[in-house]
Amino acid sequence: MSMDGLDVTACEQCPALCESRSRIVNGTGPADADLLFVGEAPGEHEDEQGEPFVGRSGDVLDAALRDAGIARDDVRITNCVRCRPPDNRDPHVEELANCRDYLDAEIERLDPSLVVTLGKVPSEHLLDRSIAVTNEAGDTFDARVGDTSCRVLVSVHPAATLYDRSQEETFETTIAQAADLAGVGEGETGQSRLGEF
Repeated sequence: MSMDGLDVTACEQCPALCESRSRIVNGTGPADADLLFVGEAPGEHEDEQGEPFVGRSGDVLDAALRDAGIARDDVRITNCVRCRPPDNRDPHVEELANCRDYLDAEIERLDPSLVVTLGKVPSEHLLDRSIAVTNEAGDTFDARVGDTSCRVLVSVHPAATLYDRSQEETFETTIAQAADLAGVGEGETGQSRLGEF
């Protein structure tokens, strides 16, 4: 593996992705974050800027994090596949498989309290089964990652809220739930809990 800490430094396993990427997009956020968000793959904006979730989907995610009392700088955000697929298509099964060791290594080294899968592809990839995301959003499961297990919370993808406004509440509630489960942020009210003490 060509990794430096949590970052992939070189990889040529997927010819189509190597051709379509301008860079490898590694996860961002602290190496000891309690909360890890896992998306599918970088899009055009992520490929340009070298960070996951910086486009419109990133704006939606940032807003939901703020509402849950979480600073983006306090969580880690990564993807199943670190290189942009051509025309923003879904990553192929073999591309997901090629990048899986990198994701597993990142999760094992990070050892987060909770992993939140953003959308169908990362949910199915980590849980290794078919997922009905809209029905299972907000549900938690145990997943095997390398030699360890981790707790996974299924979420709809933030982009789903841009195309289907009925998904907004589901997404925001799941992010607030993630904050509570991981013991970060200020909970579902978006208000400080200091007044309770």
